[in-house]
Amino acid sequence: SSEPVPICCSAVFRPPLQFPGLRRVLLPDRRSAGSADRVSTNKIMILLRKGLLDCIRRSQPRVLFKTAQHEKHTLPDLPYDYGALEPAISGQIMELHHSKHHAAYVNNLNIAEEKLKEAQAKGDIKAVISLAPALKFNGGGHINHTIFWHNLAPQSSSGSPEGELEKAIIRDFGSVENLKNQLSALAVGVQGSGWAWLGYNKQMKILQLAACANQDPLEPTTGLVPLFGIDVWEHAYYLQYKNVRPDYVKKIWEVANWKDISERFVKAKS
Repeated sequence: SSEPVPICCSAVFRPPLQFPGLRRVLLPDRRSAGSADRVSTNKIMILLRKGLLDCIRRSQPRVLFKTAQHEKHTLPDLPYDYGALEPAISGQIMELHHSKHHAAYVNNLNIAEEKLKEAQAKGDIKAVISLAPALKFNGGGHINHTIFWHNLAPQSSSGSPEGELEKAIIRDFGSVENLKNQLSALAVGVQGSGWAWLGYNKQMKILQLAACANQDPLEPTTGLVPLFGIDVWEHAYYLQYKNVRPDYVKKIWEVANWKDISERFVKAKS
């Protein structure tokens, strides 16, 4: 059988934040320019927050998510110590990656949301639209990393594919080894910074691979439900692997948390 064709996020690029309904809201209402701006601003505000919050809620454990509309996002705790993934990923990298990089995404996301609330209160639709890139980048960074931490586990407890997930992998990729090889090649081939993902296509009911640039979140961008992601931003590996990205990608399979991946798969199918 032919190999599945990976999805390139840029090939299915949608409006700025890529939340369903945003393009429709941006269409001008010619009945009343002033009232239309106010209505559109309110709708955009609702869509931006709802899309981002829904995506974060799906991406992290319920205990880490606060549903109150105006509560700030917080940095989730790691489910293991910083050094628990050694030798695959050093404790120094994990500490910097989590406490500095992920923390920065959370902080900047909160700042962007505060500015968004101010712009909405003023009815400033231009300011609302201009904040979309910051919300997408920092919101995506928060979503992606929250998944990433749980996608990994100490080698002694990382497990292996089994049950429904293993059957789906064999059906869609031929073997677990083929999946690893294809996703690894996709990750190594990402130009610049980004992510390589194993995702679930709910419409076609199959597993698919996708590469996303920067911090573009997988589900709002491609429609695939994220199961396992490989972060190929240099801050994820450079201190340990220098410019040899393939070595990092090869090692990450040693700490892939197959229990978490399997749970995400079962949930995505339901």
